[in-house]
Amino acid sequence: DVVLRMLLLKHVRDWSYEVLSREVRANLVYREFTRIGGEKVPDDRTMGNLARQLRPEVIEQLHRRVVQIAQENKIPTGRKMRVDTTVVETDIHYPTDSTLLGDGVRVLTRIMKKVTAVAGKAGTQMRDRSRSAKLKVLAIARASRNKTEQGRQKMNNTYVQLLEITSRVVGQAKKFSHEIAAGVKRGNLSVLHKAKKQLDEMIPRVRQVLRQTRERVLRGNTQADGKLLSIFETHTEVIRKGKANKPNEFGKLVLIQEAENQIVTHYQVCEQRPADSTLLEGCLERHVEQFGHAPQRVAADPGFFSAANESKAEQMGVSRVSIPSHDTKSPARKQRQKKRWFKELQKWRTGCEGRISVLKRRHGLRRSLYKGADGIHRWVGLGVIADNLIQIGTHL
Repeated sequence: DVVLRMLLLKHVRDWSYEVLSREVRANLVYREFTRIGGEKVPDDRTMGNLARQLRPEVIEQLHRRVVQIAQENKIPTGRKMRVDTTVVETDIHYPTDSTLLGDGVRVLTRIMKKVTAVAGKAGTQMRDRSRSAKLKVLAIARASRNKTEQGRQKMNNTYVQLLEITSRVVGQAKKFSHEIAAGVKRGNLSVLHKAKKQLDEMIPRVRQVLRQTRERVLRGNTQADGKLLSIFETHTEVIRKGKANKPNEFGKLVLIQEAENQIVTHYQVCEQRPADSTLLEGCLERHVEQFGHAPQRVAADPGFFSAANESKAEQMGVSRVSIPSHDTKSPARKQRQKKRWFKELQKWRTGCEGRISVLKRRHGLRRSLYKGADGIHRWVGLGVIADNLIQIGTHL
């Protein structure tokens, strides 16, 4: 109970774990809300460890229970439904091939230094190439500003040198992993086993970066599929939503589904970016599961439009579907989109964009600060629950 309330307070206020612990220690109202009372407040490290024990499935169950409480108080009735998608970015720097190679060299070198500190001079000796790699990354950044053929050739030559340095570091890391397994490097077993696990996890990722860099930079194939955008957050995707100020976003596509009174009834972090038009049927099914009946009115933006979606919604019992199609040339379709009920539902639909804006500004959904694929699910789920609690409290 204390952990859940602490986490919700953190996401309601968009605090870090450190600020959360400090504020709860100093505020009697927060102590009462979190059920800590006069007891000792968990520190930031403890809260981080406890929060990681919550699986995404548990957060989703909590969200469903919060929506049920809202239903019991007759805040959402399920007569209307609106949906929209947004991007929640992962906590990574802008991914370029050179910086990804530099990250790989830096991380593998750091792990091998820990092994050397424990095992001493036994087995393969480590050669620190991190400074050379860093200088090459900086040289590539400088050369990229020169748009002439000479500058482009200089950048490619530097990339070849950086690829060579990274390949040597990967080879050295592979030897370290084999020698730890063979018992050549001896010392503190827990440190060595942890280092071997980290090496075995990181080496394939750095090799993937090497392959995609050779493909993209040396062979000129910029459309290579399956590009790794971070060696830490490997689930990150490139998502283009057509924003002029931010054409490329790096993270996960998130679906937000609302009913009346701004209650988010369903959220979904998509594993791979789907077309928006493929999501509407699942949203309707979830709405029926939640409320026991289909909504009377559905509103969405043009990305969700398809004739199949409209017919499916009408078959499920939706009386009015307001999803515009900008590509239509049908006079009947144009006349339908000019009707008063259609325009009124579209005005109501724009509130979904406002809800997404609030989730990003007030609850931190601009960027997930939790690590891993499970982390972004927890981050989005807790942010949505926090906003629903505020809306329920407002209406009560």
